[in-house]
Amino acid sequence: MNKKKSGLLAVGLFTVTAIIHLIDIYKFQSVNPNALRVIRWIFILSLILYAIYKKSLTTWILTSMVIGVEIGLDFPEFAKNLKVLSNIFLRLVKTIIAPILFSTLVVGIAGHSDLKQVGRMGWKSVLYFEVVTTIALIIGLIAINISQAGVGIHIPAGFHEELPKSAPHSWQEIILDIFPENFVKSIYHGDVLPIVVFSIIFGIALAIIDEQKRKPMLLFSESLAETMFRFTNIIMYFAPFGVGGAIAVTVGHLGLDILFSLMKLLLTLYVALIAFVGGVLFSIAYFFKIPIKQFIRAVSEPVSIAFATTSSESALPIAMENMEKFGVPRKIVSFVLPTGYTFNLDGTTLYLSLASVFAAQAAGMHMPISTQIVMGLTLMLTSKGVAGVPRASLVILIGTASSFGLPLWPIMAILGIDELMDMARTSVNVIGNTLASCVIARWEGEFDHEKALAFEPN
Repeated sequence: MNKKKSGLLAVGLFTVTAIIHLIDIYKFQSVNPNALRVIRWIFILSLILYAIYKKSLTTWILTSMVIGVEIGLDFPEFAKNLKVLSNIFLRLVKTIIAPILFSTLVVGIAGHSDLKQVGRMGWKSVLYFEVVTTIALIIGLIAINISQAGVGIHIPAGFHEELPKSAPHSWQEIILDIFPENFVKSIYHGDVLPIVVFSIIFGIALAIIDEQKRKPMLLFSESLAETMFRFTNIIMYFAPFGVGGAIAVTVGHLGLDILFSLMKLLLTLYVALIAFVGGVLFSIAYFFKIPIKQFIRAVSEPVSIAFATTSSESALPIAMENMEKFGVPRKIVSFVLPTGYTFNLDGTTLYLSLASVFAAQAAGMHMPISTQIVMGLTLMLTSKGVAGVPRASLVILIGTASSFGLPLWPIMAILGIDELMDMARTSVNVIGNTLASCVIARWEGEFDHEKALAFEPN
């Protein structure tokens, strides 16, 4: 047995498993549920065998997602206990965020002493972010108005979900949250943007002092950055367990009833996100001459982590590392990626525009396009900074819905499948931000095309 043969075996068993399940679903022939379960586990064993021969962390992560789905289906009560695995992984990742952002930004700014480039990258990034997120907003509105997913919505009998508490921020508070009150406090709360702002100012201050005093701090920051990247590599070995646990909890918690009831909304979101990635992001990649095939390989690992954990923050360290390997200079990666987590939430923006109109449709309210656009722009502005927090966009949605007179019961229905929706929009957030770092690098004339073509995943 080798990698090729084990891969063919996995594909063959998947085909057989799919055919047998289709036969059972469409009642061509009733199949014993225990037999279906055994067939699925045989397929999973073939996937494990392929992962052993493939020796790729990405393959193990994807395999663990399949295992997690099966555990959630077969043992839903046990699956809920696996949340501890995903929580351990998320905690480990959060320990990396602040030191890796601080060290890479300081080295990127003070190590090159090109302060003009920092300002130039800033306005280019914000311009790019706002253009792309506006396109995402428009695609979300178009998708929900075409599908009319909220019209005639049926909520299963006895369905009940408690809504999270909504605490909408004023625009003054949103701006104030950008600036650090206390660096240690920002680290404790995992507030990415204040950490970025502090690190940029620190890097600028370091760049303008004399060489003798700058060098020790610069060497410390370089050493810290390299150490944290190695730290990331060690933590990523636990990623399959954390990802598998997260998926198992999601499947065990949701069940299938609410999924079938809201399938039209879920499909609308996934189709809209796929259209956005394929039609907008890949078009941008093609226009800026980013090697698309190698880019997909570079983002597959951080995207799979973000998909399972529903947190863009969990994918940040490995996304930064892979983008650097992909040919984006560290100083650009460390600036654009964390900044994008606040200003470039493509998937979240698309979801919020779609979900808000869904709530109006479900309530039988006619909402003109002009009102939809205003509401979408409001959501886009108030959602800045939620990428690191699973399901935080739902809180933003509740706050804005009340401002526009929308009922909350359709949002309560959305809560039933929000984890599945969060997986998709978080993945698109990661794709959008990694691509943004490539675009800014190309715009700055510093993208290493040869390095991108030679990219190999871990």
